[in-house]
Amino acid sequence: MTDFVGRRRELKELREDIARTGLDTLSGRKAKSPRARVLLVAGRPGSGRTALAEAFVREVGEDYPDGVLRTRLTSPGGQTVTTERAIRTLLEGLGEPTPPGAAEDELSSALRAALAHRKAILLVDDAADPYQVDALLPDTPECLVVITAEGPLTGIPDVRPCTLGGLDTPSGVQLLAQRIGDTRITVDPCAAEALAEECGGQPAALALVGGWLAAHPKAAVSDVAKQLHDMPPGTSGPLGRGFRLVYESLPQPAQRTLRLLPLAPAGIVDSHTASALAGCSVAAAQSTLDDFAGLGLLRPASDGLFLLPGCLVPLIQALLETKERAGEVELARARMLERTVRLLHSCRVMAEPDDDGADGADVRERLEGLPRALRFPDRRAAAKWLDTRLPALSAAASLAVADGGLDTLARRLVAALVRALAEHRGTAGAAPELYGLHRLVLDVAERRSLHREQAAALLNLADLDAETGRTQEALERYRAALDAGRAANDPYATGRAMESVGGAYQELADWHRAADWFGRALSQALARGERADEARLYGRLGNVHTYAGRYGDALRSWRTAAAGYRKLADVPGQAKALSEMARIQEYAGRPEESLHTCREAVELARRAGDLRLQAALQVRLADTLDRLGDPAAARLHRSAADRLLGDDPAACEIRSGSD
Repeated sequence: MTDFVGRRRELKELREDIARTGLDTLSGRKAKSPRARVLLVAGRPGSGRTALAEAFVREVGEDYPDGVLRTRLTSPGGQTVTTERAIRTLLEGLGEPTPPGAAEDELSSALRAALAHRKAILLVDDAADPYQVDALLPDTPECLVVITAEGPLTGIPDVRPCTLGGLDTPSGVQLLAQRIGDTRITVDPCAAEALAEECGGQPAALALVGGWLAAHPKAAVSDVAKQLHDMPPGTSGPLGRGFRLVYESLPQPAQRTLRLLPLAPAGIVDSHTASALAGCSVAAAQSTLDDFAGLGLLRPASDGLFLLPGCLVPLIQALLETKERAGEVELARARMLERTVRLLHSCRVMAEPDDDGADGADVRERLEGLPRALRFPDRRAAAKWLDTRLPALSAAASLAVADGGLDTLARRLVAALVRALAEHRGTAGAAPELYGLHRLVLDVAERRSLHREQAAALLNLADLDAETGRTQEALERYRAALDAGRAANDPYATGRAMESVGGAYQELADWHRAADWFGRALSQALARGERADEARLYGRLGNVHTYAGRYGDALRSWRTAAAGYRKLADVPGQAKALSEMARIQEYAGRPEESLHTCREAVELARRAGDLRLQAALQVRLADTLDRLGDPAAARLHRSAADRLLGDDPAACEIRSGSD
């Protein structure tokens, strides 16, 4: 950062504090376990605490070869970031998996395990309380944790705070010179010193005043110092006076755009967000944001993003509340959400096939229906937009749901975000984000008594619970989904929930209850004439009977499943059903029948073009022939399996359709 000046004493103290004995140790209190050294940079918003922490991390970074991990515990708007979200950010920075729906303790343990053999720096910005920080602290003294906060964090052991005041006058003048150049400082150095003192040495105030002077090259430094000095005493400190100077110099449209920026989720702004809030063109919004960045009202980030400084949010929020009508604010928020939904739609469309066939034509048609400003040039650009905007998009969804007054837009936004993530990352890759989004859908559905959507959200959450091994939690949600499906009179949801309850009991090895629930789902499918569901459920019953050792019941179920697939002309399904029958016949001590059924299954697999199933069945035939005393024929079938898929052991494992 080129705008960091001064603070040499503080940087030296922080470096010395790495090896210095902690306060708890000096007072005779022993730490419970060896933990990372924790350094605290304390100061009011706008004092440059984050800039100091970043500068310090750059200085000592070479001593920590595993790099710097960053997370923020308070959004610019003042909302506390959940500890779960903060830990996920750190785990993602380490390239570690983040199981969807994992509890805070589980994630905290995963983070500590990931850092156990690393020498890294954790930069934790804007901590609000010690409980947030404690869950992030590594259990290794090889790591360093640097925290910024407004005040002390009592409860964190061995923390020695570095408290910031204002910059000294020479450093304040140097910061001004970076903004307006050395010439205007050299012309009147006394006025520059007076201006730095009038700003209280506060970096945020100096940045605002310096930005204003840079935008007004004919203004005298002494006049600005006098103008700040003459402002009414009620103006809130140097930062408030500097903000007032800049704000009052803006044109009316720019003032209104600035007043609406606190509505931007997570304090992250881009041209589309500003355009939707202010009701202007994207080009005009981009120009205004660039001007704001030059004036110190915004901090430029990567990929066209700007960050709203947290120290300015209370000042801008006060203007929003006093100068904007509630109806206008609600309308601006609705415009922003609607624009986000349309961008997500465009982002999702770009992930779909783009070829000369019917699918490609459909994609082109949908893109042509969007304004040019909302289109992405290619899939890569759309995916990058989704990745860089995801924190803001997630915050927008959470705020829209929490608001309660825009539930229709909130539901559309969440649905669009779910689809875009699934298309670009796949369901498995997007699972950690999808879990939180499904919970938002559930919140709205419960609030609005939307039983169908409630059932869908519960089923989606339960599926993610089941995939991550939380079977008991999944079972409870499947049962709740069944109740919601019945309340909505939705046969699909009830059938899906009953089958999923059976699957959860199967995972828990409760074969009796699993068979009972699969039987309930089967009865509904039979009553509705849903033949594909019937065949699948007969197969799932066959699996449960096999696990329970009831081979006769298992054979009857799989035989019925095979007949169902035959009626549906589903050759691969029929082949897999016959392969399961062959396996059960072998378990039951009937190798000749198993051999006959397996050959029939091989023929069906060949017709279906399923090479993996053919190879697996050939291996099964070979094993059966070995047991029947025909090793020569067994070798022939193993050779056939090798020719189909090579020496791939995974190809030689037969799994049922339900597995």
